[in-house]
Amino acid sequence: MIVRPEMRAHMKRKRSMVTLVTVSLLMAVMGTMNAAAADKKDKAVGRLLYGKVLDHQENPLTNAVVYVTNTRTRAVKTYIVGQDGTYRFPALSNAVDYEVYAQHNGHKSDTKSVSQFDDRSEVYITLKVDTR
Repeated sequence: MIVRPEMRAHMKRKRSMVTLVTVSLLMAVMGTMNAAAADKKDKAVGRLLYGKVLDHQENPLTNAVVYVTNTRTRAVKTYIVGQDGTYRFPALSNAVDYEVYAQHNGHKSDTKSVSQFDDRSEVYITLKVDTR
């Protein structure tokens, strides 16, 4: 079979175009996979719940105990606050509702909720305990 020079040039351009399209599609697929992996990695880390425990005069309550309850399993995590009254619960599941409250010397704060539908990765809650 004899191929004319103009046909040879046309076939070469066509192969180049097919190669270009194939490489472009592969890059698009790889980019989508990387974005999905990054998104999954971010979600695996979970949510951070943090805040302060204060008395009725807005002073930090040293040694107050903060309780976080997973409303699905009823599992409870605790944290004893330090001098500055802060608490921190990292890596909580985004797919679960939580309830949080504090206790100090037999007095309890109101119970606050963190909803699974709240899409914040960090949730700050101030818990006030009336120690009077």
